[in-house]
Amino acid sequence: MQKRPIQRGRPTGATTFDAELAQAFGAAVRALRTERGIAQEMLANLANVERSHLGKIERGEHTPTLAIIFKIAGALECSTAVLMTRTEAQLTQGKVSE
Repeated sequence: MQKRPIQRGRPTGATTFDAELAQAFGAAVRALRTERGIAQEMLANLANVERSHLGKIERGEHTPTLAIIFKIAGALECSTAVLMTRTEAQLTQGKVSE
């Protein structure tokens, strides 16, 4: 029996994008940002993230990396736990309203 070579990376066609989760996270970020009265461009500057990228995150078009989640939480002056709790609440609300 021959050993198969180890291939790095994801299998062809695999994806980690989850639209529902991305939209819930984006809604949580937008809600916290507006509660604090921060403009999207200001939050992007505070988090050191491109404004267009932040917009895509808020619209649920991109799933942020762990590093960007920490940057956004820091810019919003909250913990990542607060951000994740808000995301979970958005997911729950989405399932209730369906």
